[in-house]
Amino acid sequence: MDSLIYLDNAATAKMSREVFEAMQPYFCEEYWNPSSAYSVSGALAQKVQRSREVFSGLLGCDSKEIYFTGGGSESDNWAIKGVADALIGCGKHVITSAIEHHAVLHTCKFLEDHGFEVTYLPVDENGLVDTAQLEAAIRPDTVLISIMTANNEIGTIEPVKEIGQIAKKHNVYFHTDAVQAFGHIPIDVNDMNIDLLSASAHKIGGPKGVGLMYIRKGTKISNLIHGGAQERGMRAGTVNAAGIIGFAQAAKIASEKMKENADHERALRDRLIERVLEEIPYSRLNGDRKMRLPNNANFCFRYVEGESLLIMLDKNGICASSGSACTSGSLDPSHVLLAIGLPHEIAHGSLRLTLSPETTARDIDRTVDTLKTVVQRLREMSPLYEDMKGETK
Repeated sequence: MDSLIYLDNAATAKMSREVFEAMQPYFCEEYWNPSSAYSVSGALAQKVQRSREVFSGLLGCDSKEIYFTGGGSESDNWAIKGVADALIGCGKHVITSAIEHHAVLHTCKFLEDHGFEVTYLPVDENGLVDTAQLEAAIRPDTVLISIMTANNEIGTIEPVKEIGQIAKKHNVYFHTDAVQAFGHIPIDVNDMNIDLLSASAHKIGGPKGVGLMYIRKGTKISNLIHGGAQERGMRAGTVNAAGIIGFAQAAKIASEKMKENADHERALRDRLIERVLEEIPYSRLNGDRKMRLPNNANFCFRYVEGESLLIMLDKNGICASSGSACTSGSLDPSHVLLAIGLPHEIAHGSLRLTLSPETTARDIDRTVDTLKTVVQRLREMSPLYEDMKGETK
């Protein structure tokens, strides 16, 4: 077998050597608790603060508006539950979209179980939210709009700035799950009128188990975890200094190389898309052709079952996915693909390929060549494909 080709960077990305080296001293050498009173602890607390300032610079906000969490899902939960709890006397209506990550959808279901009403906006065939429909869904009791910056499965980038303008116009808080977008495309929370934003370290080459929440000053939100004064009293628990410093290093690298990485990934992504659509019959691209993340390509192959496709790609040394890593054990078709109008039988044959700055043209060509062989082999075993061929003769 040739060397491994890793094309599941939306699930998690490789940690860079620079990030690893930035974190190392804080495990066995400078292992202090940043919240303790002695001087070495205070020095570490200052390094955590400098990390906070890295993120405030990238997002265009004040460092006091950055809070560190245990990851993107935790941040999503905090944003939605926290605002809903803090504003329960003002209203019990939340707006989101049908294609959000399950960290948002399941949290909204939790709110529904506790007396809230949630509007799940439909999307078009490319996965885009209609801003006119969103504005029409706002009610006097709406307390929060939560729409992702870019979809984790199909890569579609939502009209976040327009949504933020609508939310501000109606005096409704706007949260965006930017887990897939942060570090890959520019985000300015003030220009985009974002009140709350979630991000995660391991999607940009940082450590797993670390995330952040941007919370605009003055936003009414309940504390996430009680029991200590960490994160200005809003999220108790010992500060993960090593993880935070690693996250900041990864974010700094991603920011400095954002255009270079995006140009590289976009060129290879387009090469991948063009070859697949031209050389594999009965294939389709999912998501908006232009308004999509630079590293994302999501396909459906008719007469092919996605799980079998992944297994055969894995046997050929290619790591891919059929959608979100959080639902990889599910046999149900992607809720995102169903929401953009695909029937179950086509949605079942999905494949998500997500690139990295290390992906090469050789990787892309070997992947497409392997895909052509694997898809054809699976179709030859499909009675549906045989029936289709019989009908077209």
